[in-house]
Amino acid sequence: MTVLILTSPQDVTADMVVDKLHARGVPLVRLDPADLPGEADLSAEYVRGDFHCYLSTQGRLVSSRALRSIWMRRPGEPAAHAPGSSAWLGAETAQALYGMLYSTTARWMNHPRQAAQARYKPWQLRVAHHSGFAVPATVVTTFPRVAEDFAARHGQVVVKSLSGPPRTLPPVELPTTLLAPGTDFSGVAAGPTLLQQYVPKRADIRLTCVGRRLFAARKTAAEGQVDGRYGDTGHSWEPAGVPERIARGVRDYMDLAELAYAAFDFAEDEEGVWWFLECNQGGQFGFVEAETGQPIAGAVAEWLSPGG
Repeated sequence: MTVLILTSPQDVTADMVVDKLHARGVPLVRLDPADLPGEADLSAEYVRGDFHCYLSTQGRLVSSRALRSIWMRRPGEPAAHAPGSSAWLGAETAQALYGMLYSTTARWMNHPRQAAQARYKPWQLRVAHHSGFAVPATVVTTFPRVAEDFAARHGQVVVKSLSGPPRTLPPVELPTTLLAPGTDFSGVAAGPTLLQQYVPKRADIRLTCVGRRLFAARKTAAEGQVDGRYGDTGHSWEPAGVPERIARGVRDYMDLAELAYAAFDFAEDEEGVWWFLECNQGGQFGFVEAETGQPIAGAVAEWLSPGG
């Protein structure tokens, strides 16, 4: 049985899992949907109640019937690299590719349908609440008065992006930012703004869930640090134990979201409470494995493999 990995050629994190799959002797095909059509090809025929589907890339041909699992890692947009690429060709290619793959019996990490839903932060907060996590008070609004009232009620608040940095060149950074007292919120009317109660933290927690396996890492925060992704704290990521309440919440969240993989971010306050910040269904784990030695790539490879 073959593993299909949908990602770009420059994905170093995928390289780590590919090495583990090779070590296990698991056949795999790595495909960037951006290479369809041109560098890669596909064909599907409806015969007697079923599709017979084939994908060809880099000299490899795989039948949909041979697919054990599909890792939806960080694929490019369908047909993005094709000669004469257009929005219409991209839509046609996406219909063909994902229509084929949706018709297989392969299991997904993660299925595009669930992955798309899991990206919405307001939805994440609702699922986190129902999973038993501590969730900071949050508002998403285009009403300046609502933003002002929220800040007045909660004192210190941060502003963060709903969708992440825009895809521009050069890249744009949008760190979570602590707002100063007396901030003018009139700009909120220009677009939906996410404000959240500030959680003073003593550490950042990154918890990676692969199937039912949990890998938690902890990094001590610098004094007054707001966004753990930016700035040097002078500390490294270290393996951390997972409290039973958190482990139960993570598994409940994964079940509710129907995910096989996710990376959770928590802020640990001075009392040791883990506050849910977000869940990235396609979050990176290479930097955590490099610093902690936790076998996350091996766990992903095991889940994708036959019998995993």
